Amino acid sequence: MMIRSRYFRETPDGRFRCFACARGCVMKDGQVGFCGVRAVKDGTPVLLNYGVFDAVHVDPIEKKPLVHFNPGSSVLSVGTTGCSWACAFCQNYDLSQRRKVEGRYFSPEELVQLAIRAGAEGIAFTYNEPTIYIEYAEDVYRLSRDQGLFLTFVTNGFASEEESRTLSRVLNAATVDLKGNASREFLRKYSAVPDPEPIFRTIKYLHSSGVHVEITDLVVPRVGDSLEEARSVARWIRENLGDEVPLHFLRFHPDYKMNWLPVTPVKTLEDHYRVAKDEGLKYVYIGNVPGHPYEHTYCPSCGRPVIKRYGFDIIEWNLDDEMRCRFCGYRLPIKGKLHVKGFEDRFFSLLY
Repeated sequence: MMIRSRYFRETPDGRFRCFACARGCVMKDGQVGFCGVRAVKDGTPVLLNYGVFDAVHVDPIEKKPLVHFNPGSSVLSVGTTGCSWACAFCQNYDLSQRRKVEGRYFSPEELVQLAIRAGAEGIAFTYNEPTIYIEYAEDVYRLSRDQGLFLTFVTNGFASEEESRTLSRVLNAATVDLKGNASREFLRKYSAVPDPEPIFRTIKYLHSSGVHVEITDLVVPRVGDSLEEARSVARWIRENLGDEVPLHFLRFHPDYKMNWLPVTPVKTLEDHYRVAKDEGLKYVYIGNVPGHPYEHTYCPSCGRPVIKRYGFDIIEWNLDDEMRCRFCGYRLPIKGKLHVKGFEDRFFSLLY
């Protein structure tokens, strides 16, 4: 499905500059941008993949990962083709690096109805970079808000300033993945990203606008696992966003062009965790290591586990309806409510 894009500006020489991401591709007639889905055809800037999805699933929100936003809820997760980055380690490279638009078309109305029929509480644009089809997300937002659905992005955060304003208006939550501590050298070499500055600008803008933000960092062994870089990221979060924004260190699994690397050692992840905690962050997590104690949420006041998880599943809940610790009364910054029906009856009787 091809539509006229709302995120291009004509340049004085008759070309068009795209601002659906911070890359700012400039195209003349017949050219396609870096992402593979934004182009100029017959003198008109267009979006080629509007509503065409090649991945559609119902996921727990913890898979995004969002652990401080409507815990236990389910989301309709959708992804299309193309990406504003070219990560050599991408686990969804069959979608993100494909430069042919393929999949099934869902109008915004159809997607919202699909989420409702699936029993999902929200819609997550994920799997590939959703900022490259921002027009569709805008149109879904106009319909989903009336149905009580929330919207979230799993994004690299590499948005233009104009697009950040749109995201702050249409998103309820966002997971921003820094990848390799978002170091300039790492992103340039392994993701074809010229400058990480727009990522941090986007995070600050979303957070200041009231969007719930959680930050992930894919810890790639040997080439993207610097503890000093991790310390710098944790310090930036505390100084610019506060000490309550969750930070997730994710275990890398070899894939695509970087299958010569091992999985991230658990000790490396634990070292990153300790560095972030030393920098004053209250909520730090390790991801992709099911069963690890750093999957849990701990009360910053009494230190007791208030949410225990195994992978994407909540297995113990020790918060009241106001998200206060049942052990000491400390209120945690968790938005929304627990969405697992009958969960309290199954577990509180075992705990108290």
